[in-house]
Amino acid sequence: QVQLVESGGGLVQAGGSLRLSCVVSGRAFTLYGMAWFRQAPGKEREFVAAISNDVTRYADSVKDRFTISRENAKNMKKMLFLQMNDLKPEDTAVYTCAAGSTRWPSQLIYDYPYRGQGTQVTVSS
Repeated sequence: QVQLVESGGGLVQAGGSLRLSCVVSGRAFTLYGMAWFRQAPGKEREFVAAISNDVTRYADSVKDRFTISRENAKNMKKMLFLQMNDLKPEDTAVYTCAAGSTRWPSQLIYDYPYRGQGTQVTVSS
């Protein structure tokens, strides 16, 4: 059974930085594509960034501010990261990591059937 657990969210002032982490366990070796999505209160879930086979893709709103990366961890686990710099109040949302077998950094949520519970990021002005 695949499990994803995020960490690293919190409260930060505008212009600050946060680094989100996601541990992926259970058959992680079959998960080629990994991504971050976010959802702000009262808004639709939106794509943030994706990585597959070392190819990355970003939403226009976060390009040049956010960086997605991944590492292989012990016990066949994988780690997914999202380095967020120059944060803005509009970045406030619950951030969720997601994984799937897609071999392309898709921005479509349905390409990532495995998802975590999310971590809250709040950016104050």
